[in-house]
Order: sequence, then C-alpha cells, then structure tokens
Amino acid sequence: MKKLPSLKNLYYLINLHQEQNFNRAAKMCFVSQSTLSSGIQNLEELLGYQLIERDHKSFMFTAIGEEVVERARNILTHVDDLVELVKNQGEPMTGGIRLGCIPTIAPFLLSRLIKLCQQDYPKLSLLLKEDTTERLLDALAKGELDLLIIALPVDTSGFHSMKVGIDPFKMVMHKEVSEKYVQPIDYQKMPDESIFLLQAEHCITGHAITACQLGDSAKINPFAATSLHTLVQMVNSKLGTTFLPQMAIDTGILTDTDLVAMDPPGEAPYRDIGLVWRQTTSRISTFRTLGLAIQQKLLAQSLPK
Repeated sequence: MKKLPSLKNLYYLINLHQEQNFNRAAKMCFVSQSTLSSGIQNLEELLGYQLIERDHKSFMFTAIGEEVVERARNILTHVDDLVELVKNQGEPMTGGIRLGCIPTIAPFLLSRLIKLCQQDYPKLSLLLKEDTTERLLDALAKGELDLLIIALPVDTSGFHSMKVGIDPFKMVMHKEVSEKYVQPIDYQKMPDESIFLLQAEHCITGHAITACQLGDSAKINPFAATSLHTLVQMVNSKLGTTFLPQMAIDTGILTDTDLVAMDPPGEAPYRDIGLVWRQTTSRISTFRTLGLAIQQKLLAQSLPK
C-alpha cells in the first residue's frame, strides 16, 4: 500500500502557511517548533518535493507548496465532516457549529440564537466569530467555519444558501431634524453630505445605497462609520440621517436617544438574511433545521405580512 501523508503533518503545514512564522504555528498546533519543522520535512520527503524554501532567517512557500496547502485544507475539511457525520448519526442537532456572522447582524441576533439553542437544542453548541462578509466566506471555504449568517444577495458561488428572513431598512434622524422636512422626505431636498453610512466593506452600505436608490453621491457624507452604534451617535448629534436595519431597532439600538425611525421614500427597502454553508458538508439537515428555527422564532417579525 502506498504510504500517505499524515493528517498531523498536513495540519502543521496549513498552520505554518497561515501564521507565516514557525514559532507561532507551533503554538497554534500545541507542539514544539522542532516538532512542527520535523513534521513538515517528513511531509516533503514523503511527497518528494520541496514545499518550503528556507534560509537561516526566512522562508517562503514554493508554487507546489501553495497548491499542497490548498488541497490539504480541503482534505482536513472533508475529514472534519466525516467525523461530524459519524458523531451526529441519527442525532443531527448535536455537536459544535463554528458560526460566522457579520457585524450588522451579530449584536442583534446571536444572543437570541444562543438562548434558542440552549432551550430547544441543548446538545448543540455554537462557537461564534464576527467579521466582514468577504472574510467569513473565505474562512468558510478554507474549512475554518461551518456556517455563516450574512446579508444577501452576495456572490455565494460554490456554497449552498438558505434565506431565513427579511430585514427592512428604516430612515433614522433626530426628531428635531425630522420636523424640518415634509413627509415623505425627498432626498434631493436634503443638504449635501447629510447621509451617514458604514465603511464600504460592510455590505449594509451597498444594500442601503441600492435599496434606497441613493444615486446622488453628494448627499453622502465622506465620514464612514465602523459600526451601527457609531452611526446612531453621529445622527443623534443632529448631523444628518442614516439607515438602520429593523432588527437593530427592535433590539433597542435607539434607546436613550432622541432619534425617530421612519419609512424611507419610495419602495420599502430591505435586506435578506441568509445562512450559507459548504456544498460538501454532511450537516445539511442540522443547518436547515437551525435555519427554520431562526426563520420561525427569531425573524418572524421581519417577514412580509
């Protein structure tokens, strides 16, 4: 029988590629630096190719080394799925889920989701990570996460997705500022740079611009906030207006402010909330069950009536 690489040595290689430092990679693997280095050398000897070019001060991955890293990630992801398949056979709502969520959803949904799981699925545990959509999709592809909660539509090529709810946008401004406008508000009558949005990497900005048809960029303030809470503080200072998702409003983001929420002009804007997972996962039943629970028990108030 052909001798095959050990999963342990593939794991060492992946962590070295991620950390780009032998010492940090060894700590991630809970082994000594010499053990990690020997494991990678053994891998190179077994494969018969140089994966890393080394000198006494630095190293770099060879072209074949980069390819081996990508394939090793896929191998370990499939192994994880295999273990989960056997572990959860006949009992899908058990085990751990490494769940990623974007910052404009996480603070307003995850605590309720954890309580739901504790009550309805006590054998299911969630390990949470908050990050931007792009980084979460990358982590999902690499097998570092199992499931995502993100705002749709985004490019989810190569993944399965499940829509679990609709989250409307509301226009928010200080009540004294709102009294200056005739309802419904005409964007063209608002001062230039009076609309505050999040930084471009937050997908809610793109959703707001598209859904609210903000075609006149002169109306958008160049200041880009890093969080919805920062937007609230800016607008509460009577500097202008912004758009907030209904789930943030429902969970009290406007508490202790003088802000009012109203329907934006034109068609009712919204974002879709969805779950995303790898096509190769063995836990489709678990993810769909969790998606239905979110849809029916946590986002029911956001669905069309």
